[in-house]
Order: sequence, then structure tokens, then C-alpha cells
Amino acid sequence: MLVNPAHLRGIRGHKTDPSDAAFLARAAASGMVMASFVPDRQIREMRDLTRRRTEVVVARGKELQRLEKELEDTGMKLSSVLTNIGGATGRAILQALIDGERDPHVLADMAMGKARNKITALTDALEGTFTDHHAWMCQHFLAEIDHLTTVIAELDHRIADLLTGHTEDLDNLATIPGIGRTAAEIIIAETGGNMAQFATDRHLASWIGVCPGMQESAGITKSGRTRNGNSNLKRLLGIAAMVALRDRTSYLGVYYRRIAARRGGKRALVAVMHKIAITIWHILHDHTSYRDLGSDHFTRRDPERAMRRMTKEANSLGLTIRFDPVPTA
Repeated sequence: MLVNPAHLRGIRGHKTDPSDAAFLARAAASGMVMASFVPDRQIREMRDLTRRRTEVVVARGKELQRLEKELEDTGMKLSSVLTNIGGATGRAILQALIDGERDPHVLADMAMGKARNKITALTDALEGTFTDHHAWMCQHFLAEIDHLTTVIAELDHRIADLLTGHTEDLDNLATIPGIGRTAAEIIIAETGGNMAQFATDRHLASWIGVCPGMQESAGITKSGRTRNGNSNLKRLLGIAAMVALRDRTSYLGVYYRRIAARRGGKRALVAVMHKIAITIWHILHDHTSYRDLGSDHFTRRDPERAMRRMTKEANSLGLTIRFDPVPTA
């Protein structure tokens, strides 16, 4: 049995291996400990792959940052005009610089797609001193970026092969706001895709570490920090929540703003992460897709509360308000 050491307290005084082993045996025999979740071999292999892919993606991002820093050393501000200097336009301009082209007008004319609307700004951003040393360094960074991109593609292919039996779950997870295909693969790899390991949706949220912390003393309950959990999923849910709350027409977006108005943005973000974790459990448990409750969910659920809120806002402006039912045809 594998257990979380944080769930056990060691004995006081001088501790030896035999006494510690005896204590652990008594704790297990008396049911004081709960076995930790240990996925099967295939899931563990998928975890290795998805976690490695995340590491490589982060490494590629750092190489892009080093490339950007090298360009700033030349006085060029390419990243101030292009959102991604590793895109088609950025790569074309960088390769031309490496090959010896230095004319800002010629370089800016290599812009593609929507970037052609920024040719004037590109011309100004490409003013600088680009030496042979800068060319060698940029070539080095681009080669490393290409290598890491190839590694990511290989990992994507390997992960897809191992997840062939989870196509339905992957498609259903991808319907959650803020969750794409890559995020869905990470969720399957970290949880195993089988919700039998988690008795309820709240058990999954607690395991991830997105449940609100509770501190109770003398009958008084206070909120506290969230507990430690699965750091990979916790980070992923944070990113997903940031994406989901931007949609002002979605349930999650409205839910975030309701809580943020009362308790602040950070607590509201954790609340949205908790909602997404609950949603993940139900989707994987019931094998169904996500159904958005809509931005008017809270108004439909409690119309009187909505009317009280509107009345309060009107009164704060020195106005009165009256609600009359809309006549039916």
C-alpha cells in the first residue's frame, strides 16, 4: 500500500526504522490511512509523455525569449510589432537577417498575412545594428527551436497512439471552455480517465488541490489556503479558468464576475478552477459533453435576487424602479 506521508504523524521521541515500521503497520491495520491513487502502467507511461511534452514546450518558450533578447541587443524591436517572432513573418525576416540582408524596407516587405498591415511599424522596428555575431546566435537559437518543435511533434504522435481508446472522452473534455485537445490529453494522463478512483466530484477537486481551504475553531469556520494537490492539473486548470472567464456570455464568465465582485479576483479564479474540476469529473463519469448553463443562469434561478440587485443599483443613482410582467401574446 502506498500512502501520503502527510496523512501520518510520526511517533515522538527517538525514532528508529523498526519502531517507525511498527507504527505504520498498526496504522494500516487499524484503517487509519487511505491508499493513494496509483494508476496502471499505461497511464503512468502517458503521464511521463505528457509531462515531458510540457517541459519541452516550456524549454522552447525560453529559447524564443533568448532569441528576442538577442534581437533587443541589436536595437531591433521586432516583438513590439509581431505577436510571435517565431511565426511565418518573423522566421522569414530572421532568416533574411542571418543571410545578410540589412535593409529595413526590404525586410519589412517580407511580411505575410495580416502583418502586411504593419509594414510601416515593421520598418521602424527593424532599425538597428545586426552583426555577424548576432546572425550566428540567432541561427543557433532557431536551430534549437526547430529541434524542440520536432521533439514536441514526436511526443504528440506517441501520446496520440496511447490514447486511441479515449477518443470519446477527449472529445467531450475539449467541449469545456478553456480546455483544448492538449489539455484534455493531460487530464486523461493525470487522472487515468476512470472516475471510479474518485468517489465524488469533490474528491477529484480535493485531489487536484482546488478545494477552498477550511479552518474551524470553536465552531467558527474561516476560509484558508487551498491544499497542495496535483500540480500539473492545478496549473492546467488555472490556465483554462483564465481563458474561460474572458467569455462574458458563458456561465463560467458570469460566475467569475459574481464572486470577484464580493471576494476579489484571486478567490474567484480558484472558484472557477473548482467548477472546471467538478465538470471534468461529471464528463468522465457520465461520458457526456459539456453543456453551458448560459450567462442568465443565476437570473433564471433566482429572479427575485436579480430584481433586488437592480433596485439597489437604481436607488444608488437616486432613482426608483418598478417591475411589471411582460404581457403574453
